[in-house]
Amino acid sequence: MATTRSAHTIWEGNLLEGSGRVAFNSSGIEQQPVSWPARAEKADGKTSPEELIAAAHSACFSMALSHGLTGAGTPPAKLVTSAGVTLQPGVGITGIHLIVLGTVPGIDEEQFQAAAEEAKKNCPVSQALTGTKITLTATLA
Repeated sequence: MATTRSAHTIWEGNLLEGSGRVAFNSSGIEQQPVSWPARAEKADGKTSPEELIAAAHSACFSMALSHGLTGAGTPPAKLVTSAGVTLQPGVGITGIHLIVLGTVPGIDEEQFQAAAEEAKKNCPVSQALTGTKITLTATLA
């Protein structure tokens, strides 16, 4: 069964001096403030589209890697994944770097690397972002 999740943003003012609030309709997570300075300079307690993409990508990748490892008979005890989304003002998003540290009994580094590469390639968020260079660092704990 397909699912649709939704969010909305209310923006007021021009790009450089204006600001907005992102509302998470589906989950009811507290609204988050956004602004251009928080996006292109210092966060100052505000989020950005890039941070939201990073959150989505790290969660999706973790789920895909967990699923792949479990399917191979080596379920993970723990996966810690971070995603860094780089924005170059005037250019756009120039890359995403995933970093995962895994505790996976019964697997060696080479098997873990292969599983992580497969998850990077096949998680739905990675597939949605195919126009962006995605790199990966995967390490066993």
